[in-house]
Amino acid sequence: MTAMQTMRAENRVVIAHLYTSTAAICLGAIFGVFQGFSRAGVVSAPAWFDYYRILTLHGVLMALVFTTFFITGLSLFVTYRSIPRDRKTTAGWLGWTVMLVGTAMAAVTILMGDATVLYTFYAPLKASPFFYLGATILVAGTWIVAYEVLENVAYFRKQHPGEPLPLPVFLAASTFLMWIIATIGVVAEMCLLIPWSMGWTPGIDVMMTRLFFWYFGHPLVYFWIMGAYIVWYTIVPTRYGGKVFSDALTRLTFIMLLLLSTPVGIHHEFMEPGISTKWKMLHTVLTYGVAVPSFLTAFAVFASFEMAARRAGRTGFIDTVKSLPWGDPVFSGAGYGMLLFILGGFGGLINASYSMDMLVHNTVWIVGHFHVTVGGPAALTFLGCAYWMIPRLTGRALWKPGWALWQTRLWFVGMLIMSLSLHYAGLLGAPRRTANVSYVGMPIPNWEPAMMLSAAGGFILFISIMLFVAVAVGTLFANQKTEDMTAEFAEPEPESVPTPAMLQHLWRWGAVALLFALLAYAGPMHEMLTHPAYLAPGMRTW
Repeated sequence: MTAMQTMRAENRVVIAHLYTSTAAICLGAIFGVFQGFSRAGVVSAPAWFDYYRILTLHGVLMALVFTTFFITGLSLFVTYRSIPRDRKTTAGWLGWTVMLVGTAMAAVTILMGDATVLYTFYAPLKASPFFYLGATILVAGTWIVAYEVLENVAYFRKQHPGEPLPLPVFLAASTFLMWIIATIGVVAEMCLLIPWSMGWTPGIDVMMTRLFFWYFGHPLVYFWIMGAYIVWYTIVPTRYGGKVFSDALTRLTFIMLLLLSTPVGIHHEFMEPGISTKWKMLHTVLTYGVAVPSFLTAFAVFASFEMAARRAGRTGFIDTVKSLPWGDPVFSGAGYGMLLFILGGFGGLINASYSMDMLVHNTVWIVGHFHVTVGGPAALTFLGCAYWMIPRLTGRALWKPGWALWQTRLWFVGMLIMSLSLHYAGLLGAPRRTANVSYVGMPIPNWEPAMMLSAAGGFILFISIMLFVAVAVGTLFANQKTEDMTAEFAEPEPESVPTPAMLQHLWRWGAVALLFALLAYAGPMHEMLTHPAYLAPGMRTW
């Protein structure tokens, strides 16, 4: 194939991933706004489509499907554009197909009312085996995409011995190495859940399945964040004439995330029995450790802002902030996401503290933290990045860029209102994972205003997502041609020090990360295996 034919084939597979992600966030928004109004008491969920079915669909579509399809598409895009070669896109298409089949299996099962177990699929709540199989197939599809990325890494190493891997590809490959290690937990849990759901075993070890879930569940958050960081480091600087502050610091940040993202999940199980305090303390310390690469990222990103401003003759904090292109929807998506991440980061440190977590653990504080984490640095950055990727994939100018800009602003405002309301209600004791916030129909006056405000924020978010969908789909149909399909990624600052060779050894760091994960969970697993397992038969409460 010619170079142009190769690029077109690559673009088509990335478009498939990107627009599947768009469909997921659209459906997730519809279920999410209804969920918020239902919990606030504005509407009531009908018996044939109950609240928990809506909640499960919203969580699965937003937390698993939207984010995963976008990150796979983004990773393929930066890999294809950074390592030009005459390649086939079979693996990219196969990964997308397998992911789509798994998603459809899980979604249909939820819609039928046979998997109302929330996105955490906690035992002893039992779902249809087709839900668990669908989730497993979805993960298997991501492994195929990971193979495509890592195969290109191996090709580059062979063709360019001794040369550093292009930074965007290094970041994508680090993300997928972390993801492969993390999803081992899903495979292990499904080996227990699938036979149980099929009636082949007398019961399920609830604590063991929850341990496996959080082995995967917390690094899932860092899968989102690492995807956002790829955009922050390599794409966002091109919007304001900036550069990567330091190639070495950027690679170190992702190596630290690779090493520390997985061995932290037990901080989600502070209230669970069966895990000794020493292992909970270890995961607490490691959780504070995994905050370090985020602090490094904050330093590097803001240093890049300042250096670009100084080159333009701007000085001082206020002048630097004003010099940034806030009128550009690509930058504003990432920029507002960064601001939201500050709130999410502080909340995460509170959740990682054993004593403070006891106060907020089963309250909507956690829901507020969760939304500002995935909805801030991750989702909003992804939407802004989509405005950059779509024209370069389709050859068509972005339709209604003004709408795109207002979409990012509405998202920021809506997420602030919803998340802060949930944080506040959580401090007052409002519970999570309940269809309403009343006791036997009696309203709780302190919680009601916060729930109404949260629903209002959710509605603003719904409008924002509909604007995004309109711009993404409108770009395809408006057919306004653009000549700019090139994808340039930010280069390091020329004054930055060379990257040490030890930061180039991606496979070695992946092996160390796997060892860290196994060591962090070997002790808790040994404790559970040496004590009698209390098997639960399974429950269906809907």
